[in-house]
Amino acid sequence: MANRSVANRTVRRDGYASLPRHGLIVCATLVQNPANLGGLCRTAEAFRLESLVLAEEAIAQASAFKNLSASTHHWQPFTVCPIESLPNWLTQQQQSGYSLIALHASPEATPLTRFTYPRQSVLILGQELTGIPSNVLERCDQKVMIPQFGLVDSLNVQTAGAIAIYEYVKQHAHQT
Repeated sequence: MANRSVANRTVRRDGYASLPRHGLIVCATLVQNPANLGGLCRTAEAFRLESLVLAEEAIAQASAFKNLSASTHHWQPFTVCPIESLPNWLTQQQQSGYSLIALHASPEATPLTRFTYPRQSVLILGQELTGIPSNVLERCDQKVMIPQFGLVDSLNVQTAGAIAIYEYVKQHAHQT
């Protein structure tokens, strides 16, 4: 049985499923690239997030997803929410007490460096190239953006998601 020291504690595979998880759900329903989703799965599992939301379960079987997830797809909980069901699913999350946080590069978005995540949050990631559609943005409680200083004004969705996830975990690490 493999043991591993994580955050000053030893984690055993046989008890891993019962360990606490952070109250962040990463909604990647709009993300279509299996490699980006595999990388997000790996990040979500590394930080023991509550769930990774995918548009369809089959995408986790794609070789590009599996290659980047590096077997974390066996450990990370998934939720399936097809794109056409996303507005209703988001409303259900709000009714369950989650705050909807859109990762969205826009002038009115709060810089991530000045944002405090509610403990129960859904981080909504946009589609590669087109971002988050207006019918989803208007449902969100907050919009956050990652300050950038270079000529390129966007990050790969996997990279942006990982930065936003890390900021959540940094703020709530003591709660797991």
